[in-house]
Amino acid sequence: MNQTKVTERFKRVTKPIKSICKTPTINDPKPLLITKVRPKRNPKSKPQSDDAKSTASNPLLLEKFSILTPDFYQIDALDLAPRLLGKYLRRDDVVLQITEVEAYRPNDSACHGRFGITARTAPVFGPGGHAYVYLCYGLHTMLNIVADKEGCGAAVLIRSCAPVSGLETVQQRRGLKTEKPVLLTGPGKVGQALGISTGWSNHPLFTPGGLELLDGPEPENILVGPRVGIEYASPEHVSALWRFAIAGTPWVIHPRNTLLT
Repeated sequence: MNQTKVTERFKRVTKPIKSICKTPTINDPKPLLITKVRPKRNPKSKPQSDDAKSTASNPLLLEKFSILTPDFYQIDALDLAPRLLGKYLRRDDVVLQITEVEAYRPNDSACHGRFGITARTAPVFGPGGHAYVYLCYGLHTMLNIVADKEGCGAAVLIRSCAPVSGLETVQQRRGLKTEKPVLLTGPGKVGQALGISTGWSNHPLFTPGGLELLDGPEPENILVGPRVGIEYASPEHVSALWRFAIAGTPWVIHPRNTLLT
């Protein structure tokens, strides 16, 4: 299959948004379009195939995927989110493939950027391509990838991943001896599996060493749905379909019944 499948209901009716940080408002209908984004094809990327799916059993295949450059991230978080699906997070011997994400945008009542620049949120206002790591309930380390231009205050939360290599390290960090999806389906689990802390916030993901984001196979089908756990946000943001997941994979957190094809 040559392109990611999207239903007519979720096709973008305007040109892809490169950056919305200069003009987003709650009353502007364009930034709040509830649409499905077709991932922009990277000429070096290929749709997921049997060969690509075998990467998990042969980590050497990762050598053909390079670290993504800074310009990859300089777009609206809603455009970046689905394009992160299938990409690889690498730290030391651990490699995880991203399977589920959520977009958080400027003037989004569920985004940490709504608080303005603070000691905690400063990294999310940095340039795209850096990590934004925070503690949820003082316990769970949540990894976000900053999107868009510097000053925008937008990011993509990594909700779930699938293990590619370093399974024993992941199990040790998680304190869970299993190969089932429960190992990595949840943003706190991903942060724990990578062994990161808030000290990794503002780390550039495009530089070799430390925590890196590598290119990966483009999924053939993507599911969309509302984000999870943001009941405090405004109604239009609670219902916005800004959660994305790879269709057909078990490495997706519940509730799955809110995800649509």
